[in-house]
Amino acid sequence: MQSRNLKFDSKHMSLPERYQKEIVPAWQKKWGVKSGLVVPRVVKVVLNIGLKEAKDDRKILENVSAQLQAISGQKPKVNCAKKSIAGFKLGQGQPIGLSVTLRGKRAWAFLEKLFVIVLPRVRDFSGLSQEGFDGKGNYNLGISEQIVFPEIDFSKIDKVRGLQVTIVTDAKDDAKAKLLLEKLGMPFRKSLK
Repeated sequence: MQSRNLKFDSKHMSLPERYQKEIVPAWQKKWGVKSGLVVPRVVKVVLNIGLKEAKDDRKILENVSAQLQAISGQKPKVNCAKKSIAGFKLGQGQPIGLSVTLRGKRAWAFLEKLFVIVLPRVRDFSGLSQEGFDGKGNYNLGISEQIVFPEIDFSKIDKVRGLQVTIVTDAKDDAKAKLLLEKLGMPFRKSLK
């Protein structure tokens, strides 16, 4: 029986492995830097869900908190109003949303799931807009339905809700952050230029 020469396939590497083994060396070569510490990296991923109806119904807060915990693998923090706004019938200290900050292994796992499983499940998905950068190397995207996440059981949700995802990098500008996210596998829409 012959032994086969199996090539190391980069498509089956995890994101942290691909970052260390492919992206860092390629970046060092392209930009002429010696230390891998100057290569931009993902610092954290922040997930937010706004819940204006949570101020009236605590059960909604509990249900959505369980959903966000299933998606992120971490218990969400309840965000409360900092001041009262009469026009919105909002009192100071009332719950208005949930957020989760993912770092390290959880952030990498979430990004891998987002790029490979979640975004391809979005209806009529043709790539992410390149306009989501904030000028400081961070990227924001909105997902209009939480049901695209495989952890969500469609039969147990009371309402389809959106989710805001912020990917925070330590890149100095948007161009380097975009390059980093592209190398990690983020599916950007091709520009028409």
